[in-house]
Amino acid sequence: MTVTHDRLTMEWLGYATVRVEGRRTVYLDPGRYGVLTGDWEPDSPAAADAHPPGRDDRPEDADLVCLSHVHHYDADGVRRVSDGRTTVLAFEGINRRDSSRDLPRLSELNREVRRVSMEDELVAADLPVWTVPAYNEPEGPHTAADGTPFHPEGLGCGFLVSFEGTTVFWPGDTDVLPGHAELDVDVFLPPIGGAFTMDRHEAAELAELLDPELVVPVHYNTFEALRTDSAAFAADCRERGVAVALDEG
Repeated sequence: MTVTHDRLTMEWLGYATVRVEGRRTVYLDPGRYGVLTGDWEPDSPAAADAHPPGRDDRPEDADLVCLSHVHHYDADGVRRVSDGRTTVLAFEGINRRDSSRDLPRLSELNREVRRVSMEDELVAADLPVWTVPAYNEPEGPHTAADGTPFHPEGLGCGFLVSFEGTTVFWPGDTDVLPGHAELDVDVFLPPIGGAFTMDRHEAAELAELLDPELVVPVHYNTFEALRTDSAAFAADCRERGVAVALDEG
């Protein structure tokens, strides 16, 4: 399924991977958990119905790839969606030593890699891009048993990308943060799985405050910890006057 809105096509490819095509083609956090290799398999009937199927995909059509943090850095995923002309925007805090996975250095991707901070404004692949902080509050619900946030401040960022005036917002793995509601957003791509990010209730509340033209939820039902009711999220948003499109399996 592909969502079309205001000359843009958007496809949730699973987990946090989203393809947005307008004048340029952008991928947000491509890869992880086999969503681009065909290895992802649902762990329940509910996940099979409410998550894109795994696919062995190598489009190599990206003009721009945005990497929000090390948990979403998948070198194979980046290579599958990009080629030698692609620009990669990678959060400056991405360090392969922070992962238990065997990750190559970003410099080994053989792509143009530009590092970004939590609050940058730039142009990449001829598209205006802004970054925003993405983290879990230390006193919030998304912390480990020892009280450490799953995503401490400084680990990652979110991205706003403008396609000829239509701004798409992927907040990254984050709680709802001060300042989010002040953003000018046309298409909102919230994580709704909870556990490590805002849940569907918090995302719906933020969607009402942002008042975008369209919401396309992502980052849910990939595995048990991210299980959520996407239909209930959509109903909640619509009751708040916000349009939602579910790009599911």
